[in-house]
Amino acid sequence: MKLRKGDTVEVIAGKDKNKSGKILKIDRTKMRVVVEGVGIMKKTQKSRQEGEQGSIIEVEAPIAISNVLLKCGKCARGVRVGIKVEGEKKTRVCKKCGEAI
Repeated sequence: MKLRKGDTVEVIAGKDKNKSGKILKIDRTKMRVVVEGVGIMKKTQKSRQEGEQGSIIEVEAPIAISNVLLKCGKCARGVRVGIKVEGEKKTRVCKKCGEAI
């Protein structure tokens, strides 16, 4: 998998198409990612103490990993990623411009 937590990605499919944000969490078994500000859903929260009211909070829902592309700093948009091996070191490379990500 070529994505990591903290990477900036762009959504390429779904209701949040063309939005971008940082990856907060990756679920490698289900092939899903949670992206900051993308896939917002409303969730009810019970009151925790007596006398306190319950509330509705907004939470980022996981989206399929195939619906996001890593954002290149030079190209300023989502691009496919390749791996370049130099000796013992592996680096992620933009397929469009060849810049290391």
